[in-house]
Amino acid sequence: MPTSSTRSSEADRPRLGLAVQYAINVRGLPSRVQIRRWARAALERDARVTVRIVGSGEARALNRYFRGRDYPTNVLTFIMRKRPRLEGDLALCAPVIAREARAQGKSATAHYAHLVVHGLLHLQGYDHMSEREARVMERREAGVVTRLGYPDPYGSGREERGERRKEKRGARFWGIASRLTPHASVAHG
Repeated sequence: MPTSSTRSSEADRPRLGLAVQYAINVRGLPSRVQIRRWARAALERDARVTVRIVGSGEARALNRYFRGRDYPTNVLTFIMRKRPRLEGDLALCAPVIAREARAQGKSATAHYAHLVVHGLLHLQGYDHMSEREARVMERREAGVVTRLGYPDPYGSGREERGERRKEKRGARFWGIASRLTPHASVAHG
């Protein structure tokens, strides 16, 4: 039987309206239940989110249209509305995620969990354009992902990524004027 403290904590939890779309039919895709669990773990405010798992062609077309980059990427985050309730979409590219998981020596499930958390944090205003923003976001991501039972997605590579960001500081190719927060696969390696 729920206690009063359980009821109050449930009432305090942000509400999530979640739609999951499968635009590709391949083995190893996460279930709606898994995606809901990951999204809820990263949620800090009420939101309505659509997560669409796509193939390389759709990911490439979205990346080309919104970023001018002609290749598929692992995750694209679209913020549709910030107030009164957060609304947005995540597009996850199954073939890229599978390839990256193999290359990184982790399970596809762990990689999907990380990218769903990462995308949800972007929807809520987290970013990694500066060193400071990246540190804050990575700490939050790692905390959520490890609480979910997966390994820290960044492990000991934080220092190396910091150096790569210093090299790219002038490029700022993520600063597109649309409501899109794009991610190239190499940014999550």
